[in-house]
Amino acid sequence: MSFIRRRFHKCADKLVEEYTVSTHFDWRLYRQDIAGSIAHARMLSKQKIIPQTDSEAIVEGLETILKEIEQGTLKPRTDLEDIHMNIEARLTELCGAAGEKLHTARSRNDQIALDMRLFVKDAASETVNSMKGLQRALLGMAENNLQVVIPGYTHLQPAQPILLAHHLLAYFEMLERDIDRFQDCLRRADVMPLGSGALAGVTYDIDREFLAKELGFGSVSQNSIDAVSDRDFILDYESAASVCMMHLSRLAEEFTIWSSQEFGFITIDDAYATGSSIMPQKKNPDVAELARGKTGRVYGGLTAMLVTMKALPLSYNRDLQEDKENLFDIVDTILSTVDVFSGMVKTSVINKGSIERALKRGHILATDLADYLVKKGETFRSAHGIVASLVSHVEEKGLSLDELGVDEYRVFSPLFEDDVLSINIESSLEARSATGGTAPSRVRKALARANKLLERQQH
Repeated sequence: MSFIRRRFHKCADKLVEEYTVSTHFDWRLYRQDIAGSIAHARMLSKQKIIPQTDSEAIVEGLETILKEIEQGTLKPRTDLEDIHMNIEARLTELCGAAGEKLHTARSRNDQIALDMRLFVKDAASETVNSMKGLQRALLGMAENNLQVVIPGYTHLQPAQPILLAHHLLAYFEMLERDIDRFQDCLRRADVMPLGSGALAGVTYDIDREFLAKELGFGSVSQNSIDAVSDRDFILDYESAASVCMMHLSRLAEEFTIWSSQEFGFITIDDAYATGSSIMPQKKNPDVAELARGKTGRVYGGLTAMLVTMKALPLSYNRDLQEDKENLFDIVDTILSTVDVFSGMVKTSVINKGSIERALKRGHILATDLADYLVKKGETFRSAHGIVASLVSHVEEKGLSLDELGVDEYRVFSPLFEDDVLSINIESSLEARSATGGTAPSRVRKALARANKLLERQQH
């Protein structure tokens, strides 16, 4: 019988053992758990709570266990309930009674809180690095197609001409905010809970600042009850991941639309597309579509964690065992999505011919005509109405605005003069030169700024 059950008169029911065991998923925390235990053993020795010889034996044993796990020779035992008991049991096998001293001055409550904070810190850092890779891919596509003009859309209807680079930089900005959220998550996870005990602190003369330094934490928790029951840092990561996946889903939607026969703006590389089991002509944007689907999966994980936490009394409750599987899945989902998107963006080809044809549809310079009239002295509302009538007229005639002569323009307003014919895609772009606009000069500055941001982040 496990020492934990010595207070009981019978063994746990087999169904209870299977229901409560967590080794099939918390085994993933072995690196964090061993790192925390090594730091704890060294602290116990430093504070003369256990002999130095025992501490050295424990550290050596833990390093052996780390190698055994990574080499695949040590497998989790489900009869030992969780990662912590598995490692402690193996440690005792390796170094005898010294191994039984490791758990002095700590509880599994502050131990798992530590493991999870270490995991989230690692995950947040890795996510940020992956997202920088996607930002670089977007910048590469933007810089390689700096002269390409596409229709900008509202309501998925042609609206105004914009540079493709300007459009792609919108996603760069979204990812920049995502990176900021993950970095903020990392900052809030950077609080060391070990030393809080089960909930009330410990009775030993421990050195929590030493532990924080050993484990790379910036500070220690200030309330033992909060430390063992807090999972806000997990919610922070999952919330940031949800917003990021929303951004990626929007990009996925556009790649799906742009790669369709109706648009044809891009060709997704064969390595990032799939075929049909029945239709031999098909080339499907499955990577993008899967990302849209996986976005809901990430949202579900966040919602599940919020519901788990919403009514828990202080301090620790076993409900908190449910904090791991969804988090692990979310981390895996966002990392794989960001990485595969980086490859998809890098290898996709822009189809300039299809884009040029699209620019000729939808009377995309109508707003520029209204602005022209305003500069001639018309009020904007009146100018808007005049151009709306113009558009209705050319649609009835089956024409486009650029097919009209000056005399036809003057039928709708005497303010139209010969210079109206100089309104074109290039003039439309150049006119939007305010900060954040799509003018080529502005977009070049935006690209330079984006590259500088990435360079600073690398350092």
